Amino acid sequence: MNSKRLTDNVLAQNLAGLDGWQLNDDSTAISRSFRFRDFNAAFGFMSRIALMAERLDHHPEWSNVYNRVDITLSTHDVGGLSEKDMVLARFINELGA
Repeated sequence: MNSKRLTDNVLAQNLAGLDGWQLNDDSTAISRSFRFRDFNAAFGFMSRIALMAERLDHHPEWSNVYNRVDITLSTHDVGGLSEKDMVLARFINELGA
């Protein structure tokens, strides 16, 4: 999978199809928060993401407090966002739907 930083045009195209994700101020990461009915549902969501992250060899920065999961995606080796971030964000959106 491509590990090059996305150009501004490609990034804009990808973000147009990613509901709920916010681009940070310097365009190097995207973030989103999710809320669930309880801790068990939130933790299950995180577990499914963890399995995909391992397959992609691309891991999110995240935190969990009770029913809330906050996620930030960035590809640190390229200093910004790559296709791996977009793939993982789409997967996360499908799970969170």
